[in-house]
Amino acid sequence: MSNNIQLDLVPKRTLKFWHIWALGVGAVVGDGIFLLMGEGIAIAGPSSIVSYIIAGLSQLCLIIALTEVAVAMPNAGAMSMWVERMMGKSWGFLAGITFGIGWIIAGGSVGLALGKITMWFFPSLTGSWWPTFFAILFITIFAFINMLGAVIAARLQLYLVLSLVGVMVIFALIGLKDVDMVNFTPFMPFGFEGFFGAIPLGTYAYLGALTLVTAGAEAINPERDLPRGLIWSSITFIVIYSLAHFVLQGIIPWNEVTTDSSPFTVAAGHVFGIAGAFIMNAAAWVAAATTILMGTIYATSRIFYQQAREGMLPKFLGAINPKTYTPVNAIIVIWAATVLLVLIGQFNPDFIYIELTNQLVIAWLFSWSLALIAAVLFRIKHKDEIEKLKWKQPLFPLFPILGSIGMVVVLYGTFINSLMTLVRGGIWLTILFVLFAIFNKSAFKKGANEAKAGEIKND
Repeated sequence: MSNNIQLDLVPKRTLKFWHIWALGVGAVVGDGIFLLMGEGIAIAGPSSIVSYIIAGLSQLCLIIALTEVAVAMPNAGAMSMWVERMMGKSWGFLAGITFGIGWIIAGGSVGLALGKITMWFFPSLTGSWWPTFFAILFITIFAFINMLGAVIAARLQLYLVLSLVGVMVIFALIGLKDVDMVNFTPFMPFGFEGFFGAIPLGTYAYLGALTLVTAGAEAINPERDLPRGLIWSSITFIVIYSLAHFVLQGIIPWNEVTTDSSPFTVAAGHVFGIAGAFIMNAAAWVAAATTILMGTIYATSRIFYQQAREGMLPKFLGAINPKTYTPVNAIIVIWAATVLLVLIGQFNPDFIYIELTNQLVIAWLFSWSLALIAAVLFRIKHKDEIEKLKWKQPLFPLFPILGSIGMVVVLYGTFINSLMTLVRGGIWLTILFVLFAIFNKSAFKKGANEAKAGEIKND
């Protein structure tokens, strides 16, 4: 290991509210929103607007349910550390590693999409490897930016997100004049089946909202800025994308929307001409870039760093660079894994976009479920700590219940017709648990004893 990498350092607290807000918005508004709204409209017609609002509100409920424990335990390991404390080290390991695995898969699929979006600006490049080249190039650049420091990456994220939000707001406001209400009839052409079928797609579009809980260790004032960042970033993307969705649906008849291209690009072309299509594709590029920059690379590296510090992962992943105070080794490993997925996608895109994307959903639903259980246990068992917090979860247990319902809807909508995919997810989760138990016997036993001791203490 390089002499410039040290294991006795911790990340610096450099992030302010706007950095955290940008981290949350940027991780949510990935490139998927530009295509998934088209799929939602194809499945549910105009009623997809309500489906996506429900999906966004479901994510907001989950966020509110978890904000309390994020404020009480602001840590780079986030759900990994919350679950470890409340349920034992083995479950904490699974909560963190599945969250990280999900983001690496997202980085691979979004990286491929980023390469393809880039090709829109270079129509003369016709080789099949060019999208892969651009994907690897930008993933490498974003990894390097993360190595330079959290505040540098967060500032870039802020500028990119502000430009993205600006484009979407301008599109929505100016596009209102072109809305034809006839395009909203029939409102529910495929009945309730189509309406409910679009809710999981809306949830996918808003996946990643919990990414910024990993910023707790680097927030200057986590007790004040984490709740504000978590909640306001969610409100931002729900409001902006709901308005943009309404305008999009009002411009293009629902039965003319295809999944071959972004409906936003087509709609922007109607409103602004070819310049609008160019700008909207640039917005899609920015959305993909922000997802990789702060979702895959930032959030996952912090999870891996903290798990390595806890003895759950190899020790070298817990190293911090003394100049930039970033987990460089973890970033390099995540970069390599993401690039590998991009290369696999060059030869077998369906494996990345279909199978692994479904496994991403399983990974995140599993991680979120454990985190939600830990948050509820924390609220019930540690009322003394809750009382000391400046921000407390309102209307408990309303938001955990609503968040749980949202996850059940996604699970049902995703895997009702693909039960074998769910079975494969259960198999690799079981393998992870068994491997951790075998190779970390002492940590496994310690975690179990700690959980048991906690139960006895609180009885």
